[in-house]
Amino acid sequence: MRFTAGSKNGFALIAAILVNWVLMSVGLLVFAISTQDVRISSRLVGEKKAFSAVEGGIHQFIRSFNPADLPSSAVSNVAIDPSHDPASRYTIGTPSRPTTGPATVPLFGYAIAGGQQWGQEIFDVEVTGANTRYNSMTRVSLGAGYGPVEITTAYR
Repeated sequence: MRFTAGSKNGFALIAAILVNWVLMSVGLLVFAISTQDVRISSRLVGEKKAFSAVEGGIHQFIRSFNPADLPSSAVSNVAIDPSHDPASRYTIGTPSRPTTGPATVPLFGYAIAGGQQWGQEIFDVEVTGANTRYNSMTRVSLGAGYGPVEITTAYR
């Protein structure tokens, strides 16, 4: 049996195609893994920026909270740093009295003669931070105490 030179060339072509296919598969795998790391890093940056916006919203809520005018504490879509990071924003919901649990908590050491008892009024509020550039959002439910206020239930 004799083989001609033409039959060996056909095998070399098939071997070259198989080698190219294997190398292309390895290259696609490396590309997919490296872009996945970039996506994860980008998501983490966005989550940190959204959490930073939540922190800024909580600080703003603490500074501007007025229990006599609850709706005045609510703000929507406020930029943390408009000049450097306009994509990070927070929203503060309208504070409300808790639907479960105590509405007031006593503060020990504030009692004075005459039966007065002092404590804190409790309010629930939701603060949301978002970063539109990374499409990330973080929401925190906050329980805030305001006081000292008199919480005596006795009639004077």
